[in-house]
Amino acid sequence: MPPIPRGSATNALVILNVLVWLVGIVTGWTEPMQIEGGFWAARLHDSLYGHSSALPVDYPWVVPVWLTPVTSAFLHAGLFHLAMNMLVLVVIGRIVEMALGWERFLLLYSAGIIAAAGVHYAIDPVSMVPVVGASGAISALMAAYFLLFSRRKPPAIGPIPQLAVHMAWLMAAWVGINLLSQLAFAGTALGIAIWAHIGGFAAGLLLAVPLVRSHQIRRPRHDIP
Repeated sequence: MPPIPRGSATNALVILNVLVWLVGIVTGWTEPMQIEGGFWAARLHDSLYGHSSALPVDYPWVVPVWLTPVTSAFLHAGLFHLAMNMLVLVVIGRIVEMALGWERFLLLYSAGIIAAAGVHYAIDPVSMVPVVGASGAISALMAAYFLLFSRRKPPAIGPIPQLAVHMAWLMAAWVGINLLSQLAFAGTALGIAIWAHIGGFAAGLLLAVPLVRSHQIRRPRHDIP
């Protein structure tokens, strides 16, 4: 296996996520940070429809609801949650950053954040459970990685081009994996925001090829269709 390339933007994201987690541990603010900075679908719903906030009133330092998709992506439920996300981010993120360049890499990461929150809200707009974690953004990177670097790709089906077939297979597999994960952890204290994962993955599939092609125009060095 070739060495994992360096990635300045990937490294910066990992450092920022770890620093935020450390601040919560050192100060004892982990739970308040998750409540005040997590993404609550119900808060967004209330804001859109002019209702009073769904957030408990005894948390005064509340992040504005429109910023919570971003702040929630840098908060984690525990050390295991953080470690798993950062491991995937380091391995997958550096390779995707190499293919896209750091500017487009950050654009893809940001799109994953927004898409994850958007799909989670669309599925359950009155959810009173705050969503935290970088999984939605990382799902976008994973989609880009699988789409751009898969060695075995399905053929075209009639008039449907090979790229569209490949995207459909990847999306179906990702939805299936997440539904099975939800089933496996049903009834436990571990909550998985599967629709956030699915939203981020969809954003990665849609943006990966346009982003890598625009990067190739500037720096033609990647043999990616």
